[in-house]
Amino acid sequence: MEFRRLGRSGLSVSEIAYGNWLTHGSQIEEEQAQACIKAALDAGITTFDTADVYANTVAESVLGRGLAGQRRESLEICTKVFWPTGPGGPNDRGLGRKHIIESCHASLKRLQTDHIDLYQAHRFDATVPLEETMSAFADLVRQGKVLYVGVSEWNAEEITRGAALARELRIPFVSNQPQYNMLWRVIEAQVVPASEREGLSQIVWSPIAQGVLTGKYKPGQPPPAGSRATDENGSRFVQRFLRDEVLERVARLEPLAAQAGLTPAQLAVAWVLQNPNVSSAIVGASRPEQVHENVKAAGVKLDADLLTEIDSVLLGVVEDDPRLTARAG
Repeated sequence: MEFRRLGRSGLSVSEIAYGNWLTHGSQIEEEQAQACIKAALDAGITTFDTADVYANTVAESVLGRGLAGQRRESLEICTKVFWPTGPGGPNDRGLGRKHIIESCHASLKRLQTDHIDLYQAHRFDATVPLEETMSAFADLVRQGKVLYVGVSEWNAEEITRGAALARELRIPFVSNQPQYNMLWRVIEAQVVPASEREGLSQIVWSPIAQGVLTGKYKPGQPPPAGSRATDENGSRFVQRFLRDEVLERVARLEPLAAQAGLTPAQLAVAWVLQNPNVSSAIVGASRPEQVHENVKAAGVKLDADLLTEIDSVLLGVVEDDPRLTARAG
C-alpha cells in the first residue's frame, strides 16, 4: 500500500480506501461484510469511509464491529453527515448545528470510537448559514471528537467559501469527496483548481464507475444478475453509463489494461490516482477477492502515452461539465 497526505494537512491516508456504501447492511450479509473488512486490513488499507445514511445507520455499525480491536492509531475512520436517518424529523437532516452535533455523537457510538478522523458534510446545505455549519464542525474539532473536516460533492464556489470560514475558525478543512472516474470528470475544470488553492485534496468515490469500467456490462445485453445496475439503491447512479455507445468504448479499454499488466478495474483505479489532487480512491466490495484485486492499483504509474490513448478511446462519451456536480435535491 502507498500513502498520500490529505490536502495540506499532516494526515496521511491509504491510496486505496475501503468504503461500505450499498454493501454493508444491505447488499451483503454480516459475515461477508466482516470478511471484506478483514481483507482490506490484510491488504494494508488504513482508510475506511462510511456515512450515517448508508443502510440507515447500519453500515456504520457493521464497520464499527469490523474495526473493533484494531489499533486505533493505525486507522483513519471517515464518516459523513447531511441526509436524514431514523424517522426523518424536521431537524433530522441537513447541516444545522443540532443535526451535526447529534449525528456526530450517534456515529461515534456506532463506530465504537471516541473520535472521527475525517467528518464530512455529505452535501452542501443552502438552507443553513454556512457560518452555523462550520462553527458546529469547529466545536467538534475543539472537543476532540473530530480531527479533520471535509465535504462531499461541493462545487468550487462552496469549497472556497467553506475554506475561508475554516481559516477564520482555525480548523483543518482538508478534503472533498466527489464522484470521479475515466467517464465522469466534472471536478477537473473548477473543483480541482479551487481545492488546490485552498489546500484540499480529493477522496474519490466510484473510481470504476459503479462497475462499468470492469467491462462486465456488455453492449446490447441485459445487466448481469446481482450487479449494481439491478440494485434498487445503486441503479440510478450507474444508469447514465449503460448506453451502448459508452459500453462499446469501455470494451476498447480492455487491451490497453492488458498491455499495462492490469485488469480493467485496476486500470480504472490507477487512472484516478494519476491526478495529483487525488489522495485516495474509495473501493467497495461484496467479496474479499475484489479488495485484493483493487489494492494492486496502489503505486501504479501510468505512462503519458497510455493516458493519451485512454482519452482518445473515450472521446465524446466523457462527462466533464462542472454543473453536473451532485446537488442535494
